[in-house]
Amino acid sequence: MLKTMLENVRKRCPLIHNITNYVTVNDCANILLACGGSPIMSDEKEEVPEITSICGGLNINIGTLNKNTIEAMFAAGKRANELNHPVVLDPVGAGASTLRTETANRLLEEVRFAVIRGNISEIKTLALGNGTTKGVDADVADRVTEENLAEMAQFAKDFAKKTGAVIAITGAIDLVADGEKAYCIRNGRPEMSSVTGTGCMLSALTAAFVTANPDQPLEAAAAAVCAMGYAGELAFERMSETEGNSTYRNHLIDAIYRMTPEALEGGAKYEMR
Repeated sequence: MLKTMLENVRKRCPLIHNITNYVTVNDCANILLACGGSPIMSDEKEEVPEITSICGGLNINIGTLNKNTIEAMFAAGKRANELNHPVVLDPVGAGASTLRTETANRLLEEVRFAVIRGNISEIKTLALGNGTTKGVDADVADRVTEENLAEMAQFAKDFAKKTGAVIAITGAIDLVADGEKAYCIRNGRPEMSSVTGTGCMLSALTAAFVTANPDQPLEAAAAAVCAMGYAGELAFERMSETEGNSTYRNHLIDAIYRMTPEALEGGAKYEMR
């Protein structure tokens, strides 16, 4: 099943409109090219309705939001909804500031999302109205662990039912859920946290996967999460003693570029709940 998700990305070459984090915009563009998609980066409010109209999907990331980009997010999101294009939300740092949290909550109210992807602290902030974050990182108290996995999987399912979106919670153990079932994914490496933007790249990757597989958003999002985590494993295997996080980032993108559908199917580590 996951194999088919990547096959469709490579076959359909989805064009993805990104309103994303200035810190990681180049990496988001490159990860889309690596997986077989194509990126457009545009956050000018007068332009985005037209840009999103020619794309197949939309990725909204609030990592470096400002008043201009906020307006662009709503304009693009509503236009994508009119066209029935899938939209991914990455609520970076929700809970860290009032503006950030209110913007994410307003987006949930006014835009229909196919996938909402974030760390556990960001997702809890949106689901519960409050939460704790450490900048853009999850609070250690919010970690998904083997001990609370069943509870967190149910939490993700419940939030998916409430929003109508697939919920992707990423961390040491990843959860990807709709209202009925959840993928519990154990791919990845702890070193991925040493690279700024692995989450941002994953959201862009997820947008490509759900756009190429519009009738299977749960499976598409799970495949994207597995692909990114597996790429982290493959990238780490290539590291030498003299290389650091900058090289690791390049190896990550290379691993997505070189990943075959068969390799993804074989390398994905998950169970269903």
